[in-house]
Amino acid sequence: MKIGVYVGSFNPVHKAHQDVVSHLISNGYLDKVIVVPTGNYWDKQDIISLSDRVNMLNIVFNNNVEVNEKLGLYQYTYQIMNELKCIYPNDSLYLIIGADNVNNFYKWKNVNDVLNNYVLVIPRDGIDVNLYIDKYNLKDRFIIVKDFNMKDISSTFIRDSIKLENLELVKDIIDDKVIKYIVINDLYKS
Repeated sequence: MKIGVYVGSFNPVHKAHQDVVSHLISNGYLDKVIVVPTGNYWDKQDIISLSDRVNMLNIVFNNNVEVNEKLGLYQYTYQIMNELKCIYPNDSLYLIIGADNVNNFYKWKNVNDVLNNYVLVIPRDGIDVNLYIDKYNLKDRFIIVKDFNMKDISSTFIRDSIKLENLELVKDIIDDKVIKYIVINDLYKS
């Protein structure tokens, strides 16, 4: 089985996240995706509780998608990938990242451990990822998803719009049920 691993803060989950997962599964890149919302290890601003982010992820993801909050307790991606390799020893793991993460990928903790798996790179912002990938000995581990262009959606813009109580600005980029959850739970107000 080909299992995708999508790590991020998902603060909040938006339609670009949903589109990535849907595209990768429906186009045969992956059979399953494990979404891992991270803890706040780097003092990100405006990050809400892990439980609220998990709840929102569970609102939008269902078939062939597992939201795994326990893996988010690991601080580094290589730890998540190593743990999943123990759970799925006979399957292929594919880390899902945006092209904007490739230029600093070499700075990731134990990046060679991550490259024991595959890395699916989602094109973004006209970044030529080949310039960065060619520097790796294991460049064959990178798979560029050429038939998909990620929507440029800013989670910061979403949070700022919610703070200003201007939900009209985000109605096309965030699922209606997620907006309802945010409003009911009074999230991102402070």
